[in-house]
Amino acid sequence: MEPRIIVPGSVPLALWRDIYFGADATLDEGSREAVGAGARVVAAILGRDTPVYGINTGFGRLASIRIAGPDLAILQRNIVLSHCCGVGEPLSLPVSRLVVALKVASLAQGASGVRWAVIRHLADCFGRGLVPVIPGQGSVGASGDLAPLAHLAAALIGAGEFWVGGERRPAAEALAGAGLAPLVLGPKEGLALLNGTQVSTALALAGLFETERVFQAALVTGALSVDAARGSDAPFDARIQRLRRQPGQIAVAAALRDLLAGSAIRASHLSGDERVQDPYCLRCQPQVMGACLDLMRGAAATLEREADGVSDNPLVFADTGEVLSGGNFHAEPVAFGADILALAICEIGSMAERRIAMLTDPALSGLPAFLTPKPGLNSGFMIAQVTAAALVSENKSRAMPASVDSIPTSANQEDHVSMATHAARRLLPMAANAANVIGVELLAAVQGCDFHAPLRSSDPLERARACLRSEVPRLDDDRFMAGDMARATAMVVSGRLAAAVGAELPGVASAEHAVEAEGH
Repeated sequence: MEPRIIVPGSVPLALWRDIYFGADATLDEGSREAVGAGARVVAAILGRDTPVYGINTGFGRLASIRIAGPDLAILQRNIVLSHCCGVGEPLSLPVSRLVVALKVASLAQGASGVRWAVIRHLADCFGRGLVPVIPGQGSVGASGDLAPLAHLAAALIGAGEFWVGGERRPAAEALAGAGLAPLVLGPKEGLALLNGTQVSTALALAGLFETERVFQAALVTGALSVDAARGSDAPFDARIQRLRRQPGQIAVAAALRDLLAGSAIRASHLSGDERVQDPYCLRCQPQVMGACLDLMRGAAATLEREADGVSDNPLVFADTGEVLSGGNFHAEPVAFGADILALAICEIGSMAERRIAMLTDPALSGLPAFLTPKPGLNSGFMIAQVTAAALVSENKSRAMPASVDSIPTSANQEDHVSMATHAARRLLPMAANAANVIGVELLAAVQGCDFHAPLRSSDPLERARACLRSEVPRLDDDRFMAGDMARATAMVVSGRLAAAVGAELPGVASAEHAVEAEGH
Protein backbone atom coordinates (compact mmCIF):
# COMPACT_ATOMS: atom_id res chain seq x y z
CA MET A 1 0.00 0.00 0.00
CA GLU A 2 1.40 3.40 -1.00
CA PRO A 3 1.63 6.01 1.77
CA ARG A 4 -1.45 8.20 1.96
CA ILE A 5 -1.14 11.99 1.94
CA ILE A 6 -3.06 13.80 4.70
CA VAL A 7 -4.23 17.18 3.42
CA PRO A 8 -5.65 18.88 6.53
CA GLY A 9 -9.29 19.84 6.18
CA SER A 10 -9.97 17.79 3.05
CA VAL A 11 -9.33 14.14 3.84
CA PRO A 12 -11.75 11.65 2.22
CA LEU A 13 -13.31 8.89 4.28
CA ALA A 14 -11.49 6.26 2.23
CA LEU A 15 -8.11 7.62 3.36
CA TRP A 16 -9.03 7.20 7.02
CA ARG A 17 -10.12 3.68 6.15
CA ASP A 18 -6.77 2.98 4.52
CA ILE A 19 -4.88 4.20 7.59
CA TYR A 20 -7.04 2.07 9.89
CA PHE A 21 -6.33 -1.01 7.80
CA GLY A 22 -2.58 -0.41 7.91
CA ALA A 23 -1.55 2.14 5.27
CA ASP A 24 1.29 4.53 6.05
CA ALA A 25 0.52 8.23 5.89
CA THR A 26 2.47 11.43 5.50
CA LEU A 27 1.42 15.02 6.10
CA ASP A 28 1.11 17.47 3.24
CA GLU A 29 3.19 20.46 4.35
CA GLY A 30 1.07 23.03 2.54
CA SER A 31 -0.49 24.00 5.85
CA ARG A 32 2.80 25.02 7.43
CA GLU A 33 2.17 28.74 6.94
CA ALA A 34 -1.29 28.54 8.53
CA VAL A 35 0.20 26.74 11.53
CA GLY A 36 2.90 29.36 11.86
CA ALA A 37 0.33 32.16 11.72
CA GLY A 38 -1.66 30.58 14.54
CA ALA A 39 1.44 30.17 16.69
CA ARG A 40 2.33 33.83 16.13
CA VAL A 41 -1.08 34.88 17.50
CA VAL A 42 -0.33 32.99 20.72
CA ALA A 43 3.09 34.61 20.96
CA ALA A 44 1.54 38.06 20.46
CA ILE A 45 -0.95 37.45 23.25
CA LEU A 46 1.86 36.54 25.61
CA GLY A 47 3.67 39.70 24.60
CA ARG A 48 0.62 41.82 25.53
CA ASP A 49 0.25 39.96 28.85
CA THR A 50 -3.51 39.62 28.26
CA PRO A 51 -5.26 36.78 30.12
CA VAL A 52 -6.57 34.22 27.58
CA TYR A 53 -7.99 30.85 28.52
CA GLY A 54 -5.65 27.92 27.93
CA ILE A 55 -2.64 30.14 27.24
CA ASN A 56 -1.93 31.86 30.53
CA THR A 57 -4.79 30.71 32.77
CA GLY A 58 -5.78 27.56 34.60
CA PHE A 59 -8.14 25.06 33.02
CA GLY A 60 -11.79 24.10 33.41
CA ARG A 61 -13.15 25.31 36.73
CA LEU A 62 -9.74 26.90 37.41
CA ALA A 63 -9.89 29.14 34.33
CA SER A 64 -10.09 32.31 36.41
CA ILE A 65 -6.61 31.75 37.90
CA ARG A 66 -3.89 33.70 36.10
CA ILE A 67 -0.56 31.93 35.46
CA ALA A 68 2.65 33.95 35.45
CA GLY A 69 5.06 33.85 32.52
CA PRO A 70 7.80 31.77 34.19
CA ASP A 71 5.26 29.02 34.95
CA LEU A 72 3.69 28.69 31.48
CA ALA A 73 5.85 25.74 30.39
CA ILE A 74 5.16 23.99 33.70
CA LEU A 75 1.43 24.69 33.21
CA GLN A 76 1.36 22.83 29.89
CA ARG A 77 3.35 19.87 31.19
CA ASN A 78 1.21 19.71 34.32
CA ILE A 79 -2.05 19.57 32.40
CA VAL A 80 -0.76 16.61 30.42
CA LEU A 81 0.46 14.68 33.45
CA SER A 82 -2.54 15.47 35.67
CA HIS A 83 -4.97 14.42 32.94
CA CYS A 84 -3.30 11.03 32.39
CA CYS A 85 -6.11 9.25 34.23
CA GLY A 86 -7.11 6.69 31.60
CA VAL A 87 -7.86 3.14 32.67
CA GLY A 88 -8.70 -0.19 31.08
CA GLU A 89 -7.29 -2.04 28.12
CA PRO A 90 -5.37 0.16 25.69
CA LEU A 91 -6.85 0.96 22.32
CA SER A 92 -5.82 -1.42 19.57
CA LEU A 93 -2.84 -0.44 17.44
CA PRO A 94 -5.00 0.29 14.34
CA VAL A 95 -7.27 2.58 16.38
CA SER A 96 -4.33 4.32 18.07
CA ARG A 97 -2.71 4.97 14.68
CA LEU A 98 -5.96 6.50 13.53
CA VAL A 99 -6.09 8.73 16.64
CA VAL A 100 -2.60 10.06 15.86
CA ALA A 101 -3.45 10.70 12.19
CA LEU A 102 -6.64 12.53 13.17
CA LYS A 103 -4.78 14.68 15.71
CA VAL A 104 -2.12 15.60 13.12
CA ALA A 105 -4.82 16.58 10.61
CA SER A 106 -6.58 18.73 13.21
CA LEU A 107 -3.52 20.56 14.56
CA ALA A 108 -2.19 21.19 11.05
CA GLN A 109 -5.15 23.41 10.17
CA GLY A 110 -3.57 26.23 12.17
CA ALA A 111 -6.48 26.93 14.51
CA SER A 112 -4.91 25.33 17.57
CA GLY A 113 -2.03 27.77 18.02
CA VAL A 114 0.72 25.14 18.24
CA ARG A 115 4.12 25.41 16.62
CA TRP A 116 4.94 23.41 13.51
CA ALA A 117 7.51 21.54 15.61
CA VAL A 118 4.71 19.92 17.62
CA ILE A 119 3.00 18.57 14.51
CA ARG A 120 6.31 17.49 13.03
CA HIS A 121 7.20 15.61 16.21
CA LEU A 122 3.89 13.77 16.23
CA ALA A 123 4.22 12.95 12.52
CA ASP A 124 7.83 11.79 12.99
CA CYS A 125 6.79 9.41 15.76
CA PHE A 126 4.03 8.02 13.53
CA GLY A 127 6.40 7.64 10.58
CA ARG A 128 8.98 5.77 12.67
CA GLY A 129 6.48 3.30 14.07
CA LEU A 130 6.05 4.89 17.51
CA VAL A 131 2.37 4.84 18.40
CA PRO A 132 1.26 6.12 21.83
CA VAL A 133 -0.30 3.63 24.23
CA ILE A 134 -3.77 5.06 24.91
CA PRO A 135 -6.06 3.58 27.60
CA GLY A 136 -9.56 2.95 26.30
CA GLN A 137 -11.59 4.29 29.23
CA GLY A 138 -11.78 7.59 31.06
CA SER A 139 -13.44 10.01 28.65
CA VAL A 140 -17.00 11.33 28.78
CA GLY A 141 -16.71 12.93 25.34
CA ALA A 142 -16.52 16.55 26.58
CA SER A 143 -14.33 18.55 27.10
CA GLY A 144 -12.94 16.39 24.33
CA ASP A 145 -11.28 13.06 25.05
CA LEU A 146 -9.12 14.57 27.78
CA ALA A 147 -7.80 11.54 29.65
CA PRO A 148 -6.96 9.28 26.67
CA LEU A 149 -5.46 12.13 24.65
CA ALA A 150 -3.37 13.13 27.66
CA HIS A 151 -1.71 9.72 27.39
CA LEU A 152 -0.93 10.50 23.74
CA ALA A 153 0.60 13.82 24.74
CA ALA A 154 2.51 12.22 27.63
CA ALA A 155 4.26 9.84 25.25
CA LEU A 156 5.41 12.77 23.11
CA ILE A 157 7.06 14.48 26.11
CA GLY A 158 8.71 11.24 27.21
CA ALA A 159 6.43 10.48 30.16
CA GLY A 160 4.07 7.81 28.80
CA GLU A 161 4.44 4.70 26.66
CA PHE A 162 4.70 3.87 22.98
CA TRP A 163 3.89 0.76 20.99
CA VAL A 164 7.09 -0.19 19.17
CA GLY A 165 7.01 -3.28 17.00
CA GLY A 166 3.92 -4.52 18.83
CA GLU A 167 5.50 -4.15 22.29
CA ARG A 168 4.93 -1.52 24.97
CA ARG A 169 8.01 0.52 25.81
CA PRO A 170 8.61 3.54 28.06
CA ALA A 171 8.28 6.68 25.99
CA ALA A 172 11.69 8.13 26.79
CA GLU A 173 13.37 4.86 25.80
CA ALA A 174 11.35 4.56 22.60
CA LEU A 175 12.05 8.13 21.56
CA ALA A 176 15.77 7.70 22.13
CA GLY A 177 15.73 4.49 20.12
CA ALA A 178 14.11 6.34 17.20
CA GLY A 179 16.56 9.22 17.42
CA LEU A 180 13.94 11.68 18.69
CA ALA A 181 14.09 13.99 21.71
CA PRO A 182 11.09 14.41 24.02
CA LEU A 183 8.87 17.31 23.01
CA VAL A 184 9.09 20.44 25.16
CA LEU A 185 5.66 22.04 25.22
CA GLY A 186 5.10 25.73 24.64
CA PRO A 187 2.08 27.84 25.65
CA LYS A 188 -1.30 26.24 24.80
CA GLU A 189 0.34 23.16 23.25
CA GLY A 190 -0.44 20.71 26.02
CA LEU A 191 -4.09 21.77 26.00
CA ALA A 192 -4.27 21.54 22.20
CA LEU A 193 -2.92 17.98 22.27
CA LEU A 194 -5.29 16.63 24.89
CA ASN A 195 -8.42 18.54 23.88
CA GLY A 196 -10.48 17.31 20.93
CA THR A 197 -12.65 14.40 19.81
CA GLN A 198 -10.00 12.31 18.07
CA VAL A 199 -10.32 9.21 20.29
CA SER A 200 -14.11 9.10 20.02
CA THR A 201 -13.90 9.74 16.29
CA ALA A 202 -11.23 7.10 15.70
CA LEU A 203 -13.23 4.49 17.60
CA ALA A 204 -16.40 5.37 15.70
CA LEU A 205 -14.58 5.27 12.35
CA ALA A 206 -13.08 1.90 13.23
CA GLY A 207 -16.54 0.63 14.09
CA LEU A 208 -17.87 1.99 10.81
CA PHE A 209 -15.14 0.34 8.73
CA GLU A 210 -15.54 -3.03 10.42
CA THR A 211 -19.32 -2.81 10.14
CA GLU A 212 -19.06 -2.06 6.43
CA ARG A 213 -17.24 -5.35 5.87
CA VAL A 214 -19.77 -7.24 7.99
CA PHE A 215 -22.62 -5.60 6.07
CA GLN A 216 -21.22 -6.53 2.67
CA ALA A 217 -20.56 -10.10 3.79
CA ALA A 218 -24.15 -10.29 5.10
CA LEU A 219 -25.44 -9.40 1.64
CA VAL A 220 -23.57 -12.42 0.28
CA THR A 221 -24.70 -14.80 3.01
CA GLY A 222 -28.24 -13.45 2.77
CA ALA A 223 -28.31 -14.25 -0.93
CA LEU A 224 -26.84 -17.70 -0.25
CA SER A 225 -29.58 -18.29 2.30
CA VAL A 226 -32.22 -17.43 -0.31
CA ASP A 227 -30.87 -20.20 -2.55
CA ALA A 228 -30.34 -22.61 0.35
CA ALA A 229 -34.02 -22.21 1.34
CA ARG A 230 -35.14 -22.24 -2.29
CA GLY A 231 -36.51 -18.77 -1.74
CA SER A 232 -37.82 -16.27 -4.26
CA ASP A 233 -35.97 -13.32 -5.76
CA ALA A 234 -39.26 -11.62 -6.72
CA PRO A 235 -39.23 -9.41 -3.57
CA PHE A 236 -36.01 -7.86 -4.89
CA ASP A 237 -37.68 -6.59 -8.08
CA ALA A 238 -36.54 -3.03 -8.80
CA ARG A 239 -40.12 -1.81 -9.27
CA ILE A 240 -40.99 -2.63 -5.65
CA GLN A 241 -38.01 -0.70 -4.35
CA ARG A 242 -38.61 2.35 -6.53
CA LEU A 243 -42.06 2.82 -5.04
CA ARG A 244 -40.55 2.98 -1.54
CA ARG A 245 -37.92 5.54 -2.64
CA GLN A 246 -35.42 4.59 0.08
CA PRO A 247 -31.91 4.71 -1.45
CA GLY A 248 -30.40 2.01 0.75
CA GLN A 249 -33.25 -0.35 0.00
CA ILE A 250 -32.84 0.24 -3.73
CA ALA A 251 -29.08 -0.43 -3.53
CA VAL A 252 -29.44 -3.61 -1.45
CA ALA A 253 -32.13 -5.06 -3.71
CA ALA A 254 -29.96 -4.40 -6.75
CA ALA A 255 -27.03 -6.16 -5.08
CA LEU A 256 -29.19 -9.17 -4.20
CA ARG A 257 -30.50 -9.37 -7.78
CA ASP A 258 -26.94 -9.31 -9.11
CA LEU A 259 -25.81 -11.96 -6.63
CA LEU A 260 -28.67 -14.32 -7.51
CA ALA A 261 -28.81 -13.75 -11.27
CA GLY A 262 -28.47 -16.99 -13.20
CA SER A 263 -28.94 -19.34 -10.26
CA ALA A 264 -30.02 -22.81 -11.37
CA ILE A 265 -31.32 -23.43 -7.86
CA ARG A 266 -33.70 -20.48 -8.27
CA ALA A 267 -34.72 -21.61 -11.76
CA SER A 268 -35.58 -25.08 -10.47
CA HIS A 269 -38.61 -23.86 -8.51
CA LEU A 270 -39.87 -20.96 -10.60
CA SER A 271 -43.00 -22.98 -11.33
CA GLY A 272 -44.88 -25.56 -9.34
CA ASP A 273 -43.79 -24.16 -5.95
CA GLU A 274 -46.74 -24.24 -3.55
CA ARG A 275 -45.21 -21.62 -1.27
CA VAL A 276 -46.60 -18.11 -1.74
CA GLN A 277 -44.26 -15.95 0.36
CA ASP A 278 -40.91 -16.36 2.07
CA PRO A 279 -40.27 -15.47 5.73
CA TYR A 280 -39.37 -11.86 6.41
CA CYS A 281 -35.71 -12.74 7.06
CA LEU A 282 -35.44 -13.55 3.34
CA ARG A 283 -38.11 -11.37 1.79
CA CYS A 284 -37.44 -8.13 3.68
CA GLN A 285 -33.67 -8.02 3.26
CA PRO A 286 -33.82 -4.89 1.06
CA GLN A 287 -35.99 -3.09 3.59
CA VAL A 288 -33.95 -4.00 6.67
CA MET A 289 -30.44 -4.09 5.24
CA GLY A 290 -31.22 -1.04 3.13
CA ALA A 291 -32.24 0.88 6.25
CA CYS A 292 -28.98 -0.22 7.89
CA LEU A 293 -27.05 1.03 4.86
CA ASP A 294 -28.76 4.42 5.04
CA LEU A 295 -27.89 4.69 8.74
CA MET A 296 -24.28 3.71 8.04
CA ARG A 297 -23.98 6.28 5.27
CA GLY A 298 -25.48 8.99 7.46
CA ALA A 299 -23.06 8.17 10.27
CA ALA A 300 -20.20 8.07 7.77
CA ALA A 301 -21.00 11.59 6.58
CA THR A 302 -21.05 12.88 10.16
CA LEU A 303 -17.78 11.17 11.03
CA GLU A 304 -16.06 12.30 7.83
CA ARG A 305 -16.90 15.90 8.69
CA GLU A 306 -15.76 15.41 12.29
CA ALA A 307 -12.47 13.87 11.16
CA ASP A 308 -11.86 16.87 8.90
CA GLY A 309 -12.66 19.42 11.59
CA VAL A 310 -10.90 21.12 14.48
CA SER A 311 -12.35 20.23 17.87
CA ASP A 312 -10.05 21.61 20.56
CA ASN A 313 -10.53 24.80 22.58
CA PRO A 314 -9.87 27.68 22.55
CA LEU A 315 -9.42 28.26 18.83
CA VAL A 316 -7.03 30.69 17.17
CA PHE A 317 -8.10 32.90 14.26
CA ALA A 318 -4.96 34.29 12.70
CA ASP A 319 -6.77 36.62 10.29
CA THR A 320 -8.09 38.72 13.16
CA GLY A 321 -5.59 37.79 15.86
CA GLU A 322 -8.39 36.51 18.09
CA VAL A 323 -8.55 33.48 20.38
CA LEU A 324 -12.13 32.38 20.98
CA SER A 325 -13.48 29.90 23.49
CA GLY A 326 -16.28 27.69 22.22
CA GLY A 327 -17.49 24.12 22.48
CA ASN A 328 -16.17 22.19 19.47
CA PHE A 329 -14.81 19.60 21.91
CA HIS A 330 -18.36 18.45 22.69
CA ALA A 331 -18.61 15.15 20.82
CA GLU A 332 -22.40 14.98 20.50
CA PRO A 333 -22.26 14.41 16.70
CA VAL A 334 -19.90 11.48 17.24
CA ALA A 335 -22.10 10.08 20.01
CA PHE A 336 -25.19 10.23 17.78
CA GLY A 337 -23.28 8.66 14.89
CA ALA A 338 -22.02 5.85 17.11
CA ASP A 339 -25.48 5.21 18.55
CA ILE A 340 -26.89 4.97 15.03
CA LEU A 341 -24.16 2.55 13.99
CA ALA A 342 -24.92 0.38 17.02
CA LEU A 343 -28.52 0.07 15.83
CA ALA A 344 -27.39 -0.96 12.35
CA ILE A 345 -24.92 -3.54 13.68
CA CYS A 346 -27.62 -5.01 15.90
CA GLU A 347 -30.08 -5.40 13.02
CA ILE A 348 -27.54 -6.87 10.58
CA GLY A 349 -26.83 -9.64 13.06
CA SER A 350 -30.47 -10.06 14.05
CA MET A 351 -31.66 -10.69 10.48
CA ALA A 352 -28.81 -13.11 9.84
CA GLU A 353 -29.55 -15.10 12.99
CA ARG A 354 -33.18 -15.46 11.90
CA ARG A 355 -31.99 -16.88 8.57
CA ILE A 356 -29.76 -19.36 10.40
CA ALA A 357 -32.70 -20.43 12.56
CA MET A 358 -34.88 -20.79 9.47
CA LEU A 359 -32.33 -22.91 7.63
CA THR A 360 -31.85 -25.28 10.56
CA ASP A 361 -35.61 -25.80 11.02
CA PRO A 362 -36.86 -28.45 8.55
CA ALA A 363 -40.43 -27.20 8.87
CA LEU A 364 -39.39 -23.82 7.48
CA SER A 365 -36.54 -24.66 5.12
CA GLY A 366 -37.43 -28.11 3.80
CA LEU A 367 -33.82 -29.08 4.50
CA PRO A 368 -32.61 -31.86 6.83
CA ALA A 369 -32.89 -30.95 10.50
CA PHE A 370 -29.97 -28.78 11.62
CA LEU A 371 -28.44 -29.17 8.16
CA THR A 372 -26.93 -32.59 8.84
CA PRO A 373 -27.46 -35.61 6.55
CA LYS A 374 -27.87 -37.83 9.63
CA PRO A 375 -29.97 -35.95 12.21
CA GLY A 376 -30.16 -37.61 15.57
CA LEU A 377 -26.79 -39.29 15.34
CA ASN A 378 -25.42 -35.82 14.52
CA SER A 379 -26.47 -32.44 15.93
CA GLY A 380 -25.16 -30.46 12.95
CA PHE A 381 -25.71 -26.73 13.29
CA MET A 382 -27.90 -26.94 16.39
CA ILE A 383 -25.52 -25.16 18.77
CA ALA A 384 -24.02 -22.90 16.13
CA GLN A 385 -27.46 -21.29 15.93
CA VAL A 386 -27.53 -21.02 19.72
CA THR A 387 -24.21 -19.18 19.64
CA ALA A 388 -25.55 -16.80 17.00
CA ALA A 389 -28.61 -16.14 19.18
CA ALA A 390 -26.40 -15.42 22.19
CA LEU A 391 -24.31 -12.91 20.24
CA VAL A 392 -27.36 -11.15 18.85
CA SER A 393 -28.86 -10.86 22.33
CA GLU A 394 -25.60 -9.41 23.64
CA ASN A 395 -25.60 -6.82 20.87
CA LYS A 396 -29.17 -5.86 21.68
CA SER A 397 -28.18 -4.96 25.23
CA ARG A 398 -25.21 -2.97 23.93
CA ALA A 399 -27.33 -1.04 21.43
CA MET A 400 -28.95 1.12 24.13
CA PRO A 401 -28.10 4.73 23.17
CA ALA A 402 -25.18 6.14 25.14
CA SER A 403 -25.78 9.74 24.07
CA VAL A 404 -28.89 10.06 26.26
CA ASP A 405 -26.72 9.86 29.37
CA SER A 406 -24.80 12.75 30.91
CA ILE A 407 -22.95 13.16 34.21
CA PRO A 408 -21.65 16.65 35.08
CA THR A 409 -17.89 16.91 35.61
CA SER A 410 -15.25 19.45 36.66
CA ALA A 411 -17.29 20.90 39.53
CA ASN A 412 -20.27 21.43 37.19
CA GLN A 413 -18.25 23.58 34.78
CA GLU A 414 -18.76 20.80 32.25
CA ASP A 415 -22.38 20.16 33.10
CA HIS A 416 -23.49 18.28 29.98
CA VAL A 417 -21.31 15.68 28.28
CA SER A 418 -21.77 13.41 25.25
CA MET A 419 -20.54 9.96 26.35
CA ALA A 420 -19.28 9.63 22.77
CA THR A 421 -16.20 7.62 23.70
CA HIS A 422 -18.21 4.90 25.38
CA ALA A 423 -20.75 5.03 22.53
CA ALA A 424 -18.00 4.47 19.98
CA ARG A 425 -15.85 2.03 21.97
CA ARG A 426 -18.61 -0.64 22.07
CA LEU A 427 -18.88 -0.67 18.26
CA LEU A 428 -15.85 -2.88 17.66
CA PRO A 429 -16.98 -5.71 19.97
CA MET A 430 -20.49 -5.37 18.54
CA ALA A 431 -19.13 -5.63 14.99
CA ALA A 432 -17.08 -8.68 16.05
CA ASN A 433 -20.23 -10.31 17.42
CA ALA A 434 -22.09 -9.61 14.18
CA ALA A 435 -19.16 -10.95 12.15
CA ASN A 436 -19.33 -14.22 14.05
CA VAL A 437 -23.06 -14.44 13.33
CA ILE A 438 -22.44 -13.86 9.62
CA GLY A 439 -19.70 -16.50 9.74
CA VAL A 440 -22.22 -19.02 11.07
CA GLU A 441 -24.70 -18.04 8.36
CA LEU A 442 -22.02 -18.54 5.72
CA LEU A 443 -21.43 -22.09 6.95
CA ALA A 444 -25.15 -22.84 7.20
CA ALA A 445 -26.14 -21.32 3.87
CA VAL A 446 -23.39 -23.05 1.92
CA GLN A 447 -24.26 -26.33 3.63
CA GLY A 448 -27.89 -25.77 2.66
CA CYS A 449 -26.95 -25.15 -0.96
CA ASP A 450 -24.93 -28.38 -0.94
CA PHE A 451 -28.14 -30.32 -0.42
CA HIS A 452 -29.41 -29.05 -3.80
CA ALA A 453 -26.56 -30.61 -5.77
CA PRO A 454 -26.09 -31.03 -8.68
CA LEU A 455 -27.93 -27.73 -9.07
CA ARG A 456 -25.65 -24.73 -8.92
CA SER A 457 -26.22 -21.25 -7.64
CA SER A 458 -25.25 -18.11 -9.57
CA ASP A 459 -21.66 -17.51 -10.63
CA PRO A 460 -21.02 -14.91 -7.86
CA LEU A 461 -22.47 -17.19 -5.19
CA GLU A 462 -20.59 -20.20 -6.51
CA ARG A 463 -17.41 -18.17 -6.04
CA ALA A 464 -18.47 -17.47 -2.45
CA ARG A 465 -19.13 -21.18 -1.90
CA ALA A 466 -15.73 -22.05 -3.37
CA CYS A 467 -14.10 -19.49 -1.08
CA LEU A 468 -15.52 -21.22 1.98
CA ARG A 469 -14.98 -24.75 0.71
CA SER A 470 -11.30 -23.96 0.07
CA GLU A 471 -10.89 -24.03 3.86
CA VAL A 472 -13.99 -25.68 5.32
CA PRO A 473 -15.29 -28.99 3.91
CA ARG A 474 -18.94 -29.99 3.85
CA LEU A 475 -20.27 -31.12 7.24
CA ASP A 476 -21.23 -34.77 6.78
CA ASP A 477 -20.62 -35.89 10.37
CA ASP A 478 -20.22 -33.86 13.54
CA ARG A 479 -16.75 -32.45 14.13
CA PHE A 480 -15.07 -29.67 16.12
CA MET A 481 -17.21 -26.74 14.96
CA ALA A 482 -15.29 -23.86 16.52
CA GLY A 483 -12.50 -24.15 13.95
CA ASP A 484 -14.96 -24.01 11.04
CA MET A 485 -16.66 -20.99 12.58
CA ALA A 486 -13.37 -19.18 13.13
CA ARG A 487 -12.30 -19.71 9.51
CA ALA A 488 -15.65 -18.55 8.17
CA THR A 489 -15.66 -15.46 10.39
CA ALA A 490 -12.12 -14.61 9.28
CA MET A 491 -13.41 -14.47 5.69
CA VAL A 492 -16.05 -11.99 6.81
CA VAL A 493 -13.73 -9.75 8.84
CA SER A 494 -10.94 -9.65 6.26
CA GLY A 495 -13.30 -8.74 3.43
CA ARG A 496 -12.28 -11.89 1.58
CA LEU A 497 -15.84 -13.21 1.26
CA ALA A 498 -17.20 -9.97 -0.17
CA ALA A 499 -14.28 -9.77 -2.58
CA ALA A 500 -14.74 -13.38 -3.69
CA VAL A 501 -18.09 -12.78 -5.40
CA GLY A 502 -16.46 -10.45 -7.91
CA ALA A 503 -19.36 -8.01 -7.79
CA GLU A 504 -19.54 -4.45 -6.51
CA LEU A 505 -21.40 -4.39 -3.22
CA PRO A 506 -22.85 -1.20 -1.72
CA GLY A 507 -20.86 0.43 1.05
CA VAL A 508 -20.36 3.78 2.73
CA ALA A 509 -17.76 5.23 0.35
CA SER A 510 -17.55 5.39 -3.42
CA ALA A 511 -16.09 2.41 -5.24
CA GLU A 512 -13.09 4.25 -6.66
CA HIS A 513 -11.80 4.84 -3.13
CA ALA A 514 -12.52 1.33 -1.84
CA VAL A 515 -9.62 -0.39 -0.09
CA GLU A 516 -8.54 -3.78 -1.32
CA ALA A 517 -9.85 -6.42 1.06
CA GLU A 518 -7.06 -7.59 3.27
CA GLY A 519 -6.52 -8.77 6.82
CA HIS A 520 -5.12 -6.54 9.53
